[in-house]
Amino acid sequence: MSLTKPVLGLAVGGALGLLDGLSGFFEPSLAPVMGSVITFSLLKGLVAGVVTGYVSQRVHSMLLGILAGIAIAAALSLLVVLRAGMALFLDIMIPGMLLGAIVGFATQRFGRTGVSAAAAR
Repeated sequence: MSLTKPVLGLAVGGALGLLDGLSGFFEPSLAPVMGSVITFSLLKGLVAGVVTGYVSQRVHSMLLGILAGIAIAAALSLLVVLRAGMALFLDIMIPGMLLGAIVGFATQRFGRTGVSAAAAR
């Protein structure tokens, strides 16, 4: 049984967002705010994943799914950059956009389009 595109996006985005947040441990200066880094990265991944999944249900193109994922994750990453400061622009934007590209690919390639119970009969 395969997952619907939004649920798959939620799972993949959440997992990648958590990994993104945990990667902050490689930067010693982030130690005092690691709780916030992990929380915001996880939320960014979850939101980007589910929104990309919904877009992928409507758009049946691998390229458009990946571009939508990148755009959605970039917009959310930009919100984090504005909060964290422009000094971390690339450190936040690049992993965020990579997360979006992976989620866009995964939802287009592996997710199934949800059908209602009435339509399945």
